[in-house]
Amino acid sequence: MAVDARTSTVSFRAWVAVIGGLFGCFMAGMNVHVTSAALPEIEGALGATFEEGSWISTAYLVAEIIMIPLTAWLVQVFSLRRVMLWGSGVFLVASVACSMAPNLPVMIIIRVVQGAAGAVLIPLSFQLIITELPASKIPLGMALFSLANSVAQAAGPSIGGWLTDVYSWRWIFYLQLFPGIALLAAVAWSIDRQPMNLGLLRRGDWLGIACMVLGLGALQIVLEEGGRKDWFGSSFIVWMSLVAMVGLAGFIGRQLWGSKSFINLRLLAHYNFGVASVAMFIFGASTYGLVFLVPNYLSQMQGYNASEIGVSLIAYGLVQLVLAPFLPRLMKWLSAKVLVASGFAIMALGCWMGAHLSADSASNVIIPSIVVRGIGQPLIMVALSVLAVHGLAKAESGSASAVFSMLRNLGGAVGTALLAQLVVVREQVHSARIGESLSIFEPALQQRLPGGGLLQEQWPEHQQVLGLLDLGVRQQAFLMAYSDAFYLACVALTLCAVAALLLRRT
Repeated sequence: MAVDARTSTVSFRAWVAVIGGLFGCFMAGMNVHVTSAALPEIEGALGATFEEGSWISTAYLVAEIIMIPLTAWLVQVFSLRRVMLWGSGVFLVASVACSMAPNLPVMIIIRVVQGAAGAVLIPLSFQLIITELPASKIPLGMALFSLANSVAQAAGPSIGGWLTDVYSWRWIFYLQLFPGIALLAAVAWSIDRQPMNLGLLRRGDWLGIACMVLGLGALQIVLEEGGRKDWFGSSFIVWMSLVAMVGLAGFIGRQLWGSKSFINLRLLAHYNFGVASVAMFIFGASTYGLVFLVPNYLSQMQGYNASEIGVSLIAYGLVQLVLAPFLPRLMKWLSAKVLVASGFAIMALGCWMGAHLSADSASNVIIPSIVVRGIGQPLIMVALSVLAVHGLAKAESGSASAVFSMLRNLGGAVGTALLAQLVVVREQVHSARIGESLSIFEPALQQRLPGGGLLQEQWPEHQQVLGLLDLGVRQQAFLMAYSDAFYLACVALTLCAVAALLLRRT
């Protein structure tokens, strides 16, 4: 896997390692989205309510977000080759086991195992790009990394919806088999064996690990369950919030001032890495939040089924597939920070396009919006990643990839919870305001009543009119609430476009 630094050529084995890592990135990224498309069918088959079924996704995300920061330390202990082989192998076995789950408790346990195994695949694919490629090839590697993530996001819902409608939800878990086998073969052939350093287990920061597990796990549960449990009106959410605060404080303190830190959080003090990490957090919040928001809007407001939602989202991945080959050349023509600022501005424009919703706003509005966002996303992913690692030593690549991936996933969790709660709260506000402007004594309303005359609530036909009126008010309120969510994402991305100009050139 040697790289010739003088000619900036890359050996075939190095490319195989990088491409193999990207299969893992694609596999882990698609799993979240493909499962979301089939969640109602899974809940029905396993006899779970909506609230219980949400743990099918929550269990995976909690395990994933806990394991990501441990990735760099696990590589030091067991070697990159072993961690990737075991991670992908366990992930494949867990995927097959998910398809055979007989009930909800078994499914949740398997999803925890699957999330923990899949967590190592995304940061390690990022790490392989940094360590195996010379500086001149890193933009190409980051373009491929962005492509793998983007195609996974776009292909997951569409393929998952189609398989669920045509066959069964159990088939969606077999989608992991091909990329998983390709990953195992690539890693086994291209990455050299390295000795294990089991002594690090005895010297490990187990207190810091325990604090991280409690803090990140509790935070993820608060974000996932808060909206359904009335946030701090629930004693469970209050206690989980306290656990998250104490755990995260202990974790950060141990990593900054402890002698046995397993992840280098001091990298955030590096100017470019710190600014880029904050931007990546907001990018993750907007991207994951909108990936959650758009299918819900199409289903709730436009009556789309799983297949129709999947087809609507295909354009999101296709436009990034077309752009990917041109990104390395763009980085030669334009500075990386100009590309990042442009990417955030383009994504903000896409959100602004989606913020003008009406009853007729279906794919005619959503598809142009996601196409524009799809143009901006790879510019951010590639150029921001290049700027973030500029000036960092190769030895820091493990911690850098873990911190970067952790903040993006944390941002995704925060963004999804924030936008979901925003839609709920703003719908109530808009319903109240619209209701204030309506009166049952207005002549215009009285004229629409069957038979005319004053409203008689005991008359069935008048009750039906009131029901339709209430439904119309709520539909308009939801349209306005979804528009508000798009506006918020637009403002956040615009601020990131301005902040990107503060990054230092490579």
